[in-house]
Amino acid sequence: MDKTSVLGDTIKYLKHLQERVKTLEEQAAKQTVESVVFVKRSHIMEDEGSSDEKNRESDELSSLPEIEARVCDKSILLKILCEKSKDVLVKVLAEVEKLNLAVVNTSVTPFGSLALDITINAQMNKEMRLAAKDMVRTLRSALRPAAN
Repeated sequence: MDKTSVLGDTIKYLKHLQERVKTLEEQAAKQTVESVVFVKRSHIMEDEGSSDEKNRESDELSSLPEIEARVCDKSILLKILCEKSKDVLVKVLAEVEKLNLAVVNTSVTPFGSLALDITINAQMNKEMRLAAKDMVRTLRSALRPAAN
């Protein structure tokens, strides 16, 4: 192999890589992220110790559940802050299953003494297309009895 043929092959390969980069950039530009957040009402919380702590906790719980859904292609991220109750995680996962979503990862963290922070990563089937607002609506209705 002489230097000319090596240089020619290198130029062809670089052009191929440039085309591949352009194709991937176009695909990334087409990729949309949809996000919906449902919050019943917002309020400012102070981190001070006081005798009204129980009243504050009950006021904070009245604004729950807070539900956020993000959709990117077939990946879904659900974040739920809800009142801690006996079967709340079972209800949430049952609703996710009813939506025909494959759960990839779930994280549940207590938030204060009366709330749970639930994060779910899931995947949609290839032929399925579900809007974030529909997921939030479904989860909200499933958790409504737990929030009252």
